[in-house]
Order: sequence, then structure tokens, then C-alpha cells
Amino acid sequence: MENKHLAFGKENFILLTISIVIIIIGFILVSGGKTTEETGFDPSIFNTRRLLVAPIVIMTGFGLIIYAILKKPKA
Repeated sequence: MENKHLAFGKENFILLTISIVIIIIGFILVSGGKTTEETGFDPSIFNTRRLLVAPIVIMTGFGLIIYAILKKPKA
């Protein structure tokens, strides 16, 4: 039986999965609220959740992806 050495360990894959979920949550937080011809201008596009919280969550997810890629797997 051939022993396969993967570039990532189990912990790396778990961190990658968690970070992808965090990024998806960030994009869900930034979505919603729209301005249309019928409803007119919707000022909710400028609320704190969309302008501050969601980008921080998304950047945290991307930072965690970088960490998960660079982390050396246990031997």
C-alpha cells in the first residue's frame, strides 16, 4: 500500500472549511436592501452591519484562509 503525503493535514482542511463558512456568513451580512424605481432610495444600504461588520467578517475569513494554507501540518 502506497503512503500518500498530502500538502495539508486534517487540521488545515478543518480551518479552510471554517474560514469558507465565515466568508459566506460575511457575504450574507452584506446582502439585502435595494433601491428600485418603485420603492425609491433605501437608506438601509448604509447601516453599520453592511459597512463595518460584514467587511470585517469577510477579511477575517480570508485571513484565516491564509493562516490555514501556511500552517504546517503535524508530522
